[in-house]
Amino acid sequence: MTATLFARLLPILMLVGSNILMTFAWYGHLKFKDKPLLAVILVSWGIAFFEYCLAVPANRWGSSLYSAAQLKGMQEVITLAVFAVFSVLYLGQRVTPNHLIGFALIAAGAFFLFRAPMAS
Repeated sequence: MTATLFARLLPILMLVGSNILMTFAWYGHLKFKDKPLLAVILVSWGIAFFEYCLAVPANRWGSSLYSAAQLKGMQEVITLAVFAVFSVLYLGQRVTPNHLIGFALIAAGAFFLFRAPMAS
């Protein structure tokens, strides 16, 4: 893998990892509704610490190649993809056609962020 390709992929892979962690922090406790709210908040904060350890450098390093809007667009598409897989595999919920349409519209917005001219 070339250094340039690695530099372009590393922030994306780190954002995927951070999104997996944050999805568990925000929604993983839904399988444990019998646990005290304070306990799940503290566990979620613990998970979120590691999420930040990936997201912050991903955005900092990624900003040398991508605009802030492009990074945010990537983040949203990654978030939806991770959430869709999580909700099916972990929560046992199904993704409906309306969910897919909504996700596709958000992905279309991200597409246009990458088509916009880069500001200097």
